[in-house]
Amino acid sequence: MKSELFYSIVMMALGGLLIYLAIKKKMEPTLLLPMGFGAILVNIPNSTIASSGILAWLYNFGIADHEVFPLLLFIGIGAMIDFGPLLSKPWLLLIGIVSQGGIFITMLIASLFFPINDAASIGIIGAADGPTAIFVSMKLQSAFIAPILIVAYSYMALVPIIQPVVLRAMTTRKEREIEMHYSSKGVSTRVRILFPIIITIISGLIAPESIALVGMLMFGNLLRECQVLGQLQRAAENILSPLISLLLGLAIAPKLNGPEILRIETLMIMGFGLLAFIFDTVCGVFFLKIVNIFLKKKINPLIGGAGISAFPMSSRVVEKVGLEANKQNHLLYYALGANVSGQIASVIAGGLLLHFLL
Repeated sequence: MKSELFYSIVMMALGGLLIYLAIKKKMEPTLLLPMGFGAILVNIPNSTIASSGILAWLYNFGIADHEVFPLLLFIGIGAMIDFGPLLSKPWLLLIGIVSQGGIFITMLIASLFFPINDAASIGIIGAADGPTAIFVSMKLQSAFIAPILIVAYSYMALVPIIQPVVLRAMTTRKEREIEMHYSSKGVSTRVRILFPIIITIISGLIAPESIALVGMLMFGNLLRECQVLGQLQRAAENILSPLISLLLGLAIAPKLNGPEILRIETLMIMGFGLLAFIFDTVCGVFFLKIVNIFLKKKINPLIGGAGISAFPMSSRVVEKVGLEANKQNHLLYYALGANVSGQIASVIAGGLLLHFLL
């Protein structure tokens, strides 16, 4: 009885902390605010809302049975993404692909301590892509869905704090000062429309298990680029995305109970999640440092740090760190191209994990 009361008090305090971070620090408020309030709801002594109330229904319908919420959320994300910088500089796609290396490195290390399905679910945290982390961990039936979700979204919110440290550690000032002058060719409407269709087909052939996530992401982008459904595109971006994030935060609440969260494995997941996040950033930067060995005109390796899926936060971080070293250095458009390629690559990486492990 005392242990149950202890769990309740600690988890309600954790819920209060999440609400504080959402309101005061503005860290992913559309998700952390409902998640924090949900944690309080389900941990009130004798509360049945997690087992038979609205939160239980939201969890079963939106996450456990059909993964509806992550898929709908990807429509909204796709509607807000401009693939123009990537289409103008297709080589940036390589950064997104290489930057997913941290997922697989972390999975291999975590597999020494966790079953492979859990290790893969922990590794996907490195992509800084909450919906993909939910989708993969649910499909793989991980025993740590709630901790993985909390850690994944926490690190997404901490991108502006963690990434600058890694980027400065991985590069010299001389490298950060490399100027990149962006000149883009116009991308036709036809190419913009064909791109999401072609990516969906290719992704389905490479990683069939990724087709649901990639398909919803690219459908959202097609809404944006078709230019005949502007009202729906704006609704997907400005209404659907925040609304689904809010429902997702409430839906995960039934898993925010003391015995499931307050265990040593949660601390380990936090450590491995941070490791995956750092490795993903390092892989992108290191890739460009290697490429620069063979190039006469050097590429600023900071751009490699935007290859993770935290769009557009990671792009802004790269721009800020670049400007610190050289006031004339504007890396934003290159970083945006790498960032959206990371969005695509992280989903395909999740699909590959499902393909090999299911």
